[in-house]
Formats: sequence, C-alpha cells, structure tokens
Amino acid sequence: MTVDQALRTRFLERADAEKLVDVAVTTMDSPVGTLLLIATPKGIVRIAFETENRDDVLGEVAEHVSPRILEAPRRLDPLRRELDRYFAGKLRDFDVPIDWTLTGDFARRVLRRTARIPYGSVASYGEVAMDLGTPRGARAVGNALGSNPIPVVVPCHRVVRTGGAIGGYGGGLPRKRWLLALEAG
Repeated sequence: MTVDQALRTRFLERADAEKLVDVAVTTMDSPVGTLLLIATPKGIVRIAFETENRDDVLGEVAEHVSPRILEAPRRLDPLRRELDRYFAGKLRDFDVPIDWTLTGDFARRVLRRTARIPYGSVASYGEVAMDLGTPRGARAVGNALGSNPIPVVVPCHRVVRTGGAIGGYGGGLPRKRWLLALEAG
C-alpha cells in the first residue's frame, strides 16, 4: 500500500467513525456492466447502470439525500457480496436494507409490490396495478418502474406487458433480457 492509499484509507475510516459520511459510494463490475452503488446508514438508496451519467446520479443523491458523499467501498461490501451471488445464480432474494428516500409514495408502493414477485417469475404492469387497487393504472406502474432507483435488488425487470411482451426497462432491454434469462435458469 502506498502512502497515498494509506492516508486515504485512514481518512475514510476516521470520517466514517465520526459519522461524517451520510452517503457511501463505490462501483462494481457485473455481467450487466459497471454498477454505481450508493448507500446511506438506512440502506441501499441507489444503483445506477454505466449508461447513466455518474455526475447526474450523484447530484440527485446530493440534492435529495445529502451532499456528504464519500467513496467508501467497505460500507457497500454486503451489497456487493449479494449482487455477486445473484449474478452467479446463487441468490434469489436480497437481504440488504433499502433506503426509499428517492421514491415517492406511489412509486414506493409499486416497487414494494414488485419486490414480492418471486425469482424466475414475471407479472404484468396491469397485474401490479390491479394488486395496488388501481386497475387502470398500468401506465402509472410503468412510469414508477422506469424511475426505480434500485434496479436488480428491487426487480423491476420482472414486470412485463400483458401477453408476455418484454416491455421497457430503465437499464435497457438487453439488460432486462439478460436478467430474465438468468432467473429462468
């Protein structure tokens, strides 16, 4: 370890110990590209695909959560371990806590319902809307899923169009297809 790395590590440890880090951030390579992982002490608040602008994502988090953001990979180790197991086909349900700060009330209801879709299964936008008591709300469900701040962990990729057509995905259709194929075995 170089002197610079040692100083950086000590700085991060001290900032974390003194509760000066409201938001921890790191990156992770995955089969669906590099992921930007962001957490608060409450839990995972944001996962961003490499197609999203990093500065925009961090700006959103700074504005709505806290500007005290620091690269702190160790705080995100539990999420990285779970994602590694998921991508290896060895994890079906995530246990990491979630911080819902970046979601409104309706979106939170949609995403919590989506999180209950079993691994390897899908539901339609209409089914999710019906379950939420808004039978004509399929489009609103789609909009809420399109702004999911915690993709993969909150599996919005498991929602498809009525009839089985794949529908949209904020991370792009190739990623949605890959995730659905992973879960199909």
